[in-house]
Amino acid sequence: MTETATMRVLLLGGTGEARALAAALHPLQPEIEVISSLAGRVPDPALPVGQVRIGGFGGVEGMRRWLRDEGIDAVVDATHPFAATITTHAAQVCAELGLPHLVLARPAWSPGDAIVVASDTEAAEVVVQRGFSRVFLTTGRSGTSAFRGVDAWFLIRAVTEPEADTLPARHELLLSRGPYDYEGELALLRDHHIDVLVTKNSGGDMTQPKLDAAATAGVAVIMVDRPPLPAGVHSVTTVEQARDWVSSLRR
Repeated sequence: MTETATMRVLLLGGTGEARALAAALHPLQPEIEVISSLAGRVPDPALPVGQVRIGGFGGVEGMRRWLRDEGIDAVVDATHPFAATITTHAAQVCAELGLPHLVLARPAWSPGDAIVVASDTEAAEVVVQRGFSRVFLTTGRSGTSAFRGVDAWFLIRAVTEPEADTLPARHELLLSRGPYDYEGELALLRDHHIDVLVTKNSGGDMTQPKLDAAATAGVAVIMVDRPPLPAGVHSVTTVEQARDWVSSLRR
């Protein structure tokens, strides 16, 4: 790649950080061309500025082929902290192709007094063991199946509706997309007499208020820990750091 050539960057997105990074890199065109990729699982997603592709790659082979066909020079993974499959695939393919690769991972929440578990299944086991009866479940549509057989009442909040056969017998479904505010979260906990909040350690400010509200209301918290990043991956925690990393590739 010559000094005047356009550098093509694949930005694996779907998060607020990814949209912010696409916006931060947009003024650097045409020297840096960003293609944001969304998985396509969320209807009517918030779109970043610039070029966007929607849909999966078809596993490792599909991603490798797409990167080669599109002449991608670098990859930034700014997906959700629990999007472990795409993160693993990107790390593997970039290592094989020798492409610069960065993970932008928002800082995790401090668990504080939360009960930290390794999976949705372990979280469901803790609900049963501790005898919690009214659960605020915020682990997303893919996290409901682990709680299907739990004898408790659930307030389930998700962006898209889970499959009916994955839902516990007694529940109320709340389809909603953040950000959320502290007063609203506190009212939700109190109005539904919640005694435990189950959440993934997603980090970020958008859904932090539910943890603050739980602390005020004396609601217990069960927190599913993040999957580890692939070994050897370079990661940063801020949009500014990611922007600077991409810019540095031009020097």
